[in-house]
Amino acid sequence: MDILVLGGTRFVGRHIVEAFLAAGHAVSVFTRGTSPDSDLPGAEHLRGDRNGGDAGHAALRGRTWDACVDVSGYTPRQLHASTALLRGQVAQYVFVSTVSVYAEQGRHPVREDDPLFPPAADDVTEVTGETYGPLKVRCEQIVQEAFGPACVILRPQLVAGPGDYTARYPYWPDRVARGGTVLAAGADADFMQVIDARDLARFAVTAVEENLSGVFNMAGPRVGWREFLTMQGAVDVHWTTPEALERAGVEFTELPIYLPANGEQGGIMDVSNDRARAAGLTLTDPLATAQDTRAWSAPRDTVYSFTPEREAEVLALLGAEDARKS
Repeated sequence: MDILVLGGTRFVGRHIVEAFLAAGHAVSVFTRGTSPDSDLPGAEHLRGDRNGGDAGHAALRGRTWDACVDVSGYTPRQLHASTALLRGQVAQYVFVSTVSVYAEQGRHPVREDDPLFPPAADDVTEVTGETYGPLKVRCEQIVQEAFGPACVILRPQLVAGPGDYTARYPYWPDRVARGGTVLAAGADADFMQVIDARDLARFAVTAVEENLSGVFNMAGPRVGWREFLTMQGAVDVHWTTPEALERAGVEFTELPIYLPANGEQGGIMDVSNDRARAAGLTLTDPLATAQDTRAWSAPRDTVYSFTPEREAEVLALLGAEDARKS
């Protein structure tokens, strides 16, 4: 099959391109050309700018593909342009959205038919923490309006795996590898759940090959925090609670991907993947995701917001609090 990927040179997009190529399909990658992409052998590279209107999409005109996989659509302006052009040029449109579209993120579990945020207005172009979810809601609507049953909406939760440049999930494999006392919370009360980018990519291939339709959450195995760190070889862990972290002045954003199960966003770590698994989603073992991420991240010396100095400071504060209580 002939596949068009909008975006495809970094992390999720790159894995999707590689998965289609590995499955024997022909892939055209449409990007601005600002990220290195010469190491995607076998893919055709088309240059353009999704924010450039008709002129920005010139490289796509006069071509047809069996399917388009949209990894880089964030604003209504972008989706209006791409869907209007491609409606007569591709048979199926696969849009990579996010679980951030769900309005009630404290639900357990989060399912595809849960309420969504009100959609952003079509003239909103700035992507922020507040607009990201509503923007994706509107983008989903535009795809559905243009392609009807010939579209697939993928809603991944936090994506992990090799190539993850976000400095979120890789913190934990890197932190365990560094040794010493690891500060963590939630032990047996809270959970982490991510989707391996390679699993998401394989399902995108399945969605096209099987001509799927509809909305699918992309979520991996749900693992307790103690199990998650122990499986990676963490021995010396200082377990604490969300309340103790708050007293120590630690923002939840400092400890990447940690969300208390009973918090306002706790459902983001309890996302149902039942529908996707029934349609063919296969999942990588969580330990393999961690090990492969560490192998990729090890030579990069990523600087994380929760520095060793900050961790030592918080450990000292928590130790002093424990001493007072005893």
